[in-house]
Amino acid sequence: MTVLQPGYEGASAPDWLLRALGEGLGGLVLFARNEPGEQLVQRFRAENPGAVVAIDEEGGAVTRLEVTSGSSFPGNRALGVVDDVALTERVGRQIGRMLAEADITLNYAPSADVNANPANPVIGVRSFGPTAGLVSRHTVAYVNGVQGAGVAACAKHFPGHGDTVTDSHLALPTVHASRELLAERDLPPFRAAIGAGVRSIMSGHLLVPALDPSMPATLSRTVMTELLRGELGFDGMLVTDAIEMRAVAAMFTPGEIAVRALGAGVDAICVGLSTERSLYEIRDAIVAAVRAGVLSEERLAEAAARVLALSGWYDRQSALREKARADVDRGVGLDAARAALTTTGTASLTRAPLVVEVNTRLNKAVDPSTPTGITAALGALLPGTERVQMEPEGELPPFDDRPVVLVVHDAARHSWVRETVARAVQVRPEVIVVDTGIPAAPAGAAHLVTHGISRVSAQAAAEWLTR
Repeated sequence: MTVLQPGYEGASAPDWLLRALGEGLGGLVLFARNEPGEQLVQRFRAENPGAVVAIDEEGGAVTRLEVTSGSSFPGNRALGVVDDVALTERVGRQIGRMLAEADITLNYAPSADVNANPANPVIGVRSFGPTAGLVSRHTVAYVNGVQGAGVAACAKHFPGHGDTVTDSHLALPTVHASRELLAERDLPPFRAAIGAGVRSIMSGHLLVPALDPSMPATLSRTVMTELLRGELGFDGMLVTDAIEMRAVAAMFTPGEIAVRALGAGVDAICVGLSTERSLYEIRDAIVAAVRAGVLSEERLAEAAARVLALSGWYDRQSALREKARADVDRGVGLDAARAALTTTGTASLTRAPLVVEVNTRLNKAVDPSTPTGITAALGALLPGTERVQMEPEGELPPFDDRPVVLVVHDAARHSWVRETVARAVQVRPEVIVVDTGIPAAPAGAAHLVTHGISRVSAQAAAEWLTR
């Protein structure tokens, strides 16, 4: 059970999970639905002080600790746009400080993917950018920031989820790249993270035919052991992306996925949503595979040892965490968000606008309750601001004499969003467009790009629009 990291439903710690920790379960993963915090984590630690408590706290659109308010940090794409590695390290340190305060062991971040394909539906603003050099230097800075605060970082999604047009939550993406292109474009950020001493790497559920034409990377010994362990020299804890994602769940049962991943060289199995029954079914499948000689006892022991090594590393960093807790840098997220703004044209809102949110539905890595925040930020400065949420490919609302602000996300990826913007500009040439993702060509009297979804990105945008 040392190699399993399950998630669970609900805000309170389930009895079955507490019992499993007492029996030797090696860790767990927390989501926003669990209302994570220090008090909850202490319940887990009471059962197993060395449990690896993990969370996805990337900043920007992917936050678990600040999902109701929006993140205090603008996210990777914004940091890449600013391209100040000292600033990225400061942000990473503050994210690490938040996790240290909650006694969380491992941050499933940063995304070290090079977003080489602007049509990518799941990485996008979660990546530092579209080039290997940019992503490499900011991956290192982020890792140094988080781990400098005494919390383990995790570079993901190996060998790189950036050049895909499929979301692995929904189906198996294929990366159509030669070994040479992978080595030049996708692998450098992971090499850089390993060089920086990253404690963990997460596998991506990706089919990469140039490496293994038959198995997703998570289940491929060629990718996990020969490439990552052998060629790149990584000896830390290797964890799967959540195994209930359709990319692998459509191929095998959870137990078989766990056995195959462990056999491929993975050390920890992340199960994003578990029950008591499913957890023990996976455990029993692993035990049966060892007894049948399908999975060697030595490989399982090696995996467990790497999980315990990460836990031991965390235990030894208590002085760093104590120092980080006192090192509060409250303004860094807003500073970064302001620096990341990309603007075209001019705007000066002096009265409450109508904000039309063109709802492109964020991907499954983003908690559905995460707010874009633009309306709230404008409303704080201009009381009476009204919001209308459009459904995908829906119709624009009627405009009156109020200023109009269109909030879009990833206009570069959605032709219907670009068409909606064009219709709005035709009706109201003075419309203001705010893109929170990967933008299309500027449109409207003013075009503002935040390069991410967060509370601070929204605040920075509202400040600029009302300056």
